Amino acid sequence: MNATAPGGARHGEQRMQQAVRIAPSILSADFARLGEEVQAITRAGADYIHVDVMDGHFVPNLTIGPGVVAALRGHSTLPFDVHLMIAPVDPYIPLFATAGADILTIHPEAGPHLHRSLELIRALGKKAGVALNPATPVETVLPVLDEIDLVLVMSVNPGFGGQSFIASALAKIKALRRAIDDSGRAIDLEVDGGITPETAAAALAAGADVLVAGTATFRGGGAHYAGNIRRLRGGS
Repeated sequence: MNATAPGGARHGEQRMQQAVRIAPSILSADFARLGEEVQAITRAGADYIHVDVMDGHFVPNLTIGPGVVAALRGHSTLPFDVHLMIAPVDPYIPLFATAGADILTIHPEAGPHLHRSLELIRALGKKAGVALNPATPVETVLPVLDEIDLVLVMSVNPGFGGQSFIASALAKIKALRRAIDDSGRAIDLEVDGGITPETAAAALAAGADVLVAGTATFRGGGAHYAGNIRRLRGGS
């Protein structure tokens, strides 16, 4: 069966023609100047500030805690899109909510009760997201579609920036696009990992709404950020 049926291709083209939302991952920013970097990427036309939180346990890297999120909050009016790659995740949800997160995305594997964790996020007045690792099946998120605002497809194994896009993520994006459209809910479909202008086009054609890009947005320093974002949107 052809995964790119005429209707799906047409919808993909329409989505690509719309304003593509870009969420630069500050994991690739200059950490010695993090506040200035957040200001610069905001001025450059980003749509979200993507914050990768890693605990050195759930993923093999250690990044930042809620104190850094709170310190950065005053440097941008953009939504803070906080991806919690930590386990257990539940004790930290209120801390990051208080620190200034607008969207909190968690992994099904990071706690015993995904539905309860999502209810906690929403009770705190935040948008709730679920992240799917490359080996996590689409079916994992289907029972909680009514509880979420975002699905994040990891197109690399989480833990480090600068990895190459895993091509099998495209089939997952297409399947999730169909499920979200069938649900009738306004759920964002976000993709994170190995995003370049070339893989961005493929992800958008498959049905993505939001692209997380670290290296591709922060490459070259502040003078290049606006151009980097423009190229991810499909411009030259």
